[in-house]
Amino acid sequence: MSLSGEMIAFIMLSLVAIIGGILLINLTKVVHMVIALVFTFVSVAGLYVLLSAEFLAAVQILIYSGAITIIMLFGIMLTRHNDSNEKTAGLWRKLMLFAGIAGFGLAVYAGIYNLDIPVQETKLHEDNTRQIGMALYSDHIIPFELTSVLLLAALIGAIILAKKDDEEKEGEE
Repeated sequence: MSLSGEMIAFIMLSLVAIIGGILLINLTKVVHMVIALVFTFVSVAGLYVLLSAEFLAAVQILIYSGAITIIMLFGIMLTRHNDSNEKTAGLWRKLMLFAGIAGFGLAVYAGIYNLDIPVQETKLHEDNTRQIGMALYSDHIIPFELTSVLLLAALIGAIILAKKDDEEKEGEE
């Protein structure tokens, strides 16, 4: 195995994604969790660039790192949360968590290491935005529209819950 620039970039981006995911699980402050999530999202966008999927990388940055993170921060600001009631994880739980993550990583590595994938000629890197659009709006239009309806329902539900909390707060005063 030779260490090319692409391999070094892959290793670095993968480590940032893994570390961001681990920090997301282990951090206790919600804002710090969101920052770890942003690091994970940005590193996944970098992996998309390595796969010659620049459109997906741009969408990953715009949608996930931007919009979803802002929505999560608004959700944090709109909800009442008390971090003092949560217990900190003990050493035993952290060791078990690390063992589980390491075991999963080893299982994935063992499954991929000797995998023989035949090389095929593809045109995925050529005009991938058009290919995504054609597949999305022809073959997968129903799931795409159902996803938009689901997101709209979640947004309406969040607004209703936020209003209900405000009404209860006003009733207590």
